[in-house]
Amino acid sequence: MCGRLDQNDVSRLIADFSWVESVISHTEASDSFNVAPGTYRPVLHVVGEQHFVSDLHWGYRSCWAETSGKIPIAINTRLEKISNAYWRGLLKNGRAIVPAFGWYEWTGEKGSKQPWHIHKRDLTSIYLAALANPGPVTESKALNGFTIVTADAQCGLLDVHDRRPVVLTADAAAAWLDPLTPPEMAEEIVRIAALGPDAFDWYPVDPALGNVRSQGAELAQPR
Repeated sequence: MCGRLDQNDVSRLIADFSWVESVISHTEASDSFNVAPGTYRPVLHVVGEQHFVSDLHWGYRSCWAETSGKIPIAINTRLEKISNAYWRGLLKNGRAIVPAFGWYEWTGEKGSKQPWHIHKRDLTSIYLAALANPGPVTESKALNGFTIVTADAQCGLLDVHDRRPVVLTADAAAAWLDPLTPPEMAEEIVRIAALGPDAFDWYPVDPALGNVRSQGAELAQPR
């Protein structure tokens, strides 16, 4: 699961794409320590041979699913399912990277849940594997949205949640984005190249984070 992000310095996140030869940025997203689904956030994707950062809606639903109304908007997509019929087109042509400084998970019972800030031990930015359908803003926001790929949590991360977003190294992220990478190889990349639990640390943060309207650096500070 990945239901909230820390993107507190968008300019730095974009600058950290130093492994890309050139990036055209169209983002107007504001810095946020408490990014929630349903908002427009900066996403790195490729059109032709050019890398773009565009503001996309966090949450995706295909056109036919939108019409049927039977499939919910997906903010996360299980790695185990990205090659099925629903996701196959985006696995081929819609691979993307969502940059962040961390993500949040909750533990505990309803009414007393504790949020945790999960981040790389070296405090550098993370590259989240995503599937996206970039396009102009339409009445259906989710049609041109993105979803973050998740996998089973491993070892220590199980203490926080049983799912984790797939976080890639710069080299793996470049290969994931490369239009010349066939879908089968792209799927293999997110299976074997995701950073393991030893790359991360986590600490409890202010429960006020649960309110999507809450903002401020204090939300990401250890309690």
